[in-house]
Amino acid sequence: MKLGSIRYLTKEGVRNIWANRLMSLASIGVLVACMVIMGLAVLISENVNVAIGNLEEQNVVMVYMKDYNWALYGREEAEDTASSTEGDTTSATESGTANTTDDTNGTNVESTPTDEAEKVDENGIKDSDYIIHDEKEAKALCAEIDKLDNVASVVYVSSEEGLESIKESMLEGQEEYFTFLDDENPMSCAAKVTMKDMAKFDETIKQIKKLSGVERIVSQGDLANTINAIKQGVGVAGFWIIAILMIISLVIVSNTIRVTMYNRKLEISIMKAVGATDAFVRIPFIVEGMIIGLISAVISEVLLYFCYRVATETIIGTLGTTDIVKYSDMALILFVLFAGIGILAGVLGSAIMIGKYLKREGSEFAAI
Repeated sequence: MKLGSIRYLTKEGVRNIWANRLMSLASIGVLVACMVIMGLAVLISENVNVAIGNLEEQNVVMVYMKDYNWALYGREEAEDTASSTEGDTTSATESGTANTTDDTNGTNVESTPTDEAEKVDENGIKDSDYIIHDEKEAKALCAEIDKLDNVASVVYVSSEEGLESIKESMLEGQEEYFTFLDDENPMSCAAKVTMKDMAKFDETIKQIKKLSGVERIVSQGDLANTINAIKQGVGVAGFWIIAILMIISLVIVSNTIRVTMYNRKLEISIMKAVGATDAFVRIPFIVEGMIIGLISAVISEVLLYFCYRVATETIIGTLGTTDIVKYSDMALILFVLFAGIGILAGVLGSAIMIGKYLKREGSEFAAI
């Protein structure tokens, strides 16, 4: 197609908008409303993602280790809890094993240890009673946890740091009631674990539990499930909002092109009678739809900026929070989104409508 023809067809598209300015204005208004709603959905989604990201960083998993303090203060309690769940059968078996047995001659035979006795300290603790013996082994376990795919970071927390953290979380004045723990700290060393994807929370917890030296894990599983549900809900809602508004945009542009098309019905018939191709007839309407979409995109960008600015200033003034996505960070993305939607709606709407019209009215054109 020659350059002169392209210029002519572009001018015809612009002339169509002006000739049907009331309908074009109505279409632009509806498209702007749809795009602003889309933009708000995108901005809300981004702000929710930022808020969820902050929650994920706060949702730290504490992995406590089987160290000396665990063997001294917590091992017996853990063993009692485990043995109480075994049932009457296990208890009977254990009691039978503990008692002496009779040999074939009827004499009592006492069980004797087969392994060499380990050295026991003043608290009755042996090295085999616990797995993590020093800070080096504790940090090695932290390194093992850090190798897991879904683990973002691991921070080693000594027993002293754990005790100080608990004291800091108490109300003012209460920490002095626990000063006696400074000489006899019952806290086990731990690893502070942050995960990448909360959707894999339960799977990662199971992987950590399998590691040797892990005693127990303190986590907020409910919060992790809530975060995952919110992220999925926001994603699904955003998808359907954009899909529905895209369909509305197509319908609006199609109706505008239909009005222009019927107003130029005679002109189109003459063009077809003198040998104009379908593509030559379509292009002015496609240009009209694209221009309507681009004008709507520019207006939507400006209008959304002012709306979002007022909303963010109100939120910051009321809640005092600054964890809000800046519009400047999203401006280019939103404009590309608006322009893409506008152009796509214009091209599809006009192409579909003029295609149906030319197919249905072809016999009339031929008759003329």
